[in-house]
Amino acid sequence: QVQLVESGGGSVQAGGSLRLSCAASKYTASGHCMGWFRQAPGKEREGVAVIYTGAGKIYYDDSVKGRFTISQDNTKNTVYLQMNSLKPEDTAVYYCVADALPCPPPPLAFDRNWYRDWGQGTQVTVSS
Repeated sequence: QVQLVESGGGSVQAGGSLRLSCAASKYTASGHCMGWFRQAPGKEREGVAVIYTGAGKIYYDDSVKGRFTISQDNTKNTVYLQMNSLKPEDTAVYYCVADALPCPPPPLAFDRNWYRDWGQGTQVTVSS
């Protein structure tokens, strides 16, 4: 099983920025799907952004388009989530996800059941 190690969470005021990182322990395939989900208190876990590392295909949830950017460093098997213009409603535990298969298009790209591997989660808190 692939291990996903997240870092970069924290607390920030509304309008601020944070960058999350997720390093995968091993992926030998030329391309695989990695990304981010989040879960706010009392809410369902939802997809935020995913990237197919082979071709760089990216999908964003509408709630973060224009504010969040997902990127990759294939030499390190790492993906990043740059979060700008943060809002209080972005407060959640953010989970890194991965699967050996290419990312499917939405809505399946944001179906939590698609992803085999999950990180432990990192807290992001945005205050108003």
